[in-house]
Amino acid sequence: MDASAQSSSITPAFVAPRRVLMGPGPSDVHPRVLAAMAQPTIGHLDPAFIGLMDEIKRLLQRTLRTDNELTMPVSGPGSAGMEACFANLLEPGDTIVVCENGVFGGRMRAMSERIGAKVVTVSDPWGRAVDPAKVEDALAANPDAKVLAFVQAETSTGALSDARTIASIAQRRGVLTLVDAVTSLGGSPLEMDAWGIDAVYSGTQKCLSCPPGLSPVSFGPRALAKLNQRKTKVGSWFMDFTLVTAYWGSGAKRSYHHTAPVNALYGLHEALRLLHEEGLEHSWSRHQRLHGELAAGLEALGLEYIVPKAERLPQLNAVKLPVGVTEEPLRRRLLDEHALEVGGGLGDFAGKIWRIGLMGQSCTPYHVQHCLSAVGAVLGKSG
Repeated sequence: MDASAQSSSITPAFVAPRRVLMGPGPSDVHPRVLAAMAQPTIGHLDPAFIGLMDEIKRLLQRTLRTDNELTMPVSGPGSAGMEACFANLLEPGDTIVVCENGVFGGRMRAMSERIGAKVVTVSDPWGRAVDPAKVEDALAANPDAKVLAFVQAETSTGALSDARTIASIAQRRGVLTLVDAVTSLGGSPLEMDAWGIDAVYSGTQKCLSCPPGLSPVSFGPRALAKLNQRKTKVGSWFMDFTLVTAYWGSGAKRSYHHTAPVNALYGLHEALRLLHEEGLEHSWSRHQRLHGELAAGLEALGLEYIVPKAERLPQLNAVKLPVGVTEEPLRRRLLDEHALEVGGGLGDFAGKIWRIGLMGQSCTPYHVQHCLSAVGAVLGKSG
């Protein structure tokens, strides 16, 4: 094949379509974040990059409201951060109490079982917050429990659990608290140190409005003590925090662990700068305020929330469509006719609900108005 023929057979460059992202993640990304990611790649041990790592850690500590030295972004999506936390905190035979009120509580249970832990499940209905009274009972019945794990913001249902109360129960019982803050970080109050939370993991693609691929994590002193007193090695070399912290530690000298996603970290740094330029508390109140406007509009259109009002997660609105309406074709029309992405249901709610995100850069008056206009239009056309 000659050069001209080879050239003509090359696949055209990919051109991403313009979308308004209001599903369960990712959210819209600010142009400043995209521009930051387009900067020249430098080495992951370059002194300039080491300085950036220190700044990212400082901004993550401010975002999590913690002084924890072990605070860093895991190279991988939220599920990688989740698995890393479980792998480091649990050993085979440990007892863990897992709160399951949706898909991601179930994923916590599955990860714990793979590690070989003894799992005690606290179950609540999908669409409801974790019941603190059930947590209290489970910990009383299992005094050997080492860890309590729960999802603060259950992305599969839109339920927001009371992290402060649940963490206080665990702290009183001498049990470590591990919190999934993938959808809550930056959008709902989370006070890691003040509430006594021992370990947290999150994701970048929700309220931080950074492309997916990084998972902020943080371990407090009690979680670090559990890690350092392990009788067995962490089952995953890549996720072993005793190794990776030699790279994400403090100071100029770092030990090579893996090749960090340099440009993705440029983006996370800029996304965190944007968040703190606005102010963390302002971001929390913005999500709550615009959720109220979106909820009023959706209910006026005949969509019914599956979560009681007092337990709703502002940044993930899970709604049932009017009786007789099939959700998937209408969701596709939102994408094709209005460039609007919303999510379908997972697990028990598959085919039954829409999950409408209101996260980070996708939480603006424009997004609320565009969503209500588009949903109204497709529902009107469907009769």
